[in-house]
Amino acid sequence: MKHTLSVLLEDESGALSRIAGLFARRGFNIESLAVGPAEQHGRSRLTMVVDGDEQTLEQLTKQLNKLVNVIGVTDLTRIPAVERELMLIKVSAPPEQRAAILDLVQVFRAKVVDVADTALVIEIVGDPGKLVALEKVLSSYGILEIARTGRIALERESGVNTAYLKVTSLDKRVPA
Repeated sequence: MKHTLSVLLEDESGALSRIAGLFARRGFNIESLAVGPAEQHGRSRLTMVVDGDEQTLEQLTKQLNKLVNVIGVTDLTRIPAVERELMLIKVSAPPEQRAAILDLVQVFRAKVVDVADTALVIEIVGDPGKLVALEKVLSSYGILEIARTGRIALERESGVNTAYLKVTSLDKRVPA
């Protein structure tokens, strides 16, 4: 199972290397990694997506918490959280196909950030599923390059689980 971990750490040289080393020594692949400044000066928030069972993740979380620079670790997998990713995608866009591509960009609430004679660069922000969906529909036009950030996530203070709402609202529909 994929887990999204949020790690708050002191912003010091080598902290990221120690965390990555911990995972590497145990043979775990970090599928996605994003790190940047946190809300307090001198601290960073690292968000990573890793694959593993509950027992293994519990062990890794305990070991992460033992690292000197780590302030706290939260597994956001089963708690309400906001998750986002950014993708830049360069797609072949000859003049005769450009209007169709621009229509798709609007449907996904993405935006064009560069225009050339035969290509467009599109920026999209959203949950990982949205990015995969846009990539899939644009693949028929010819994807030239893709760059994606790692997933970033924060726990929802409201406690509202939007994934749960999607499922329950579908279940409560009245049959026609």
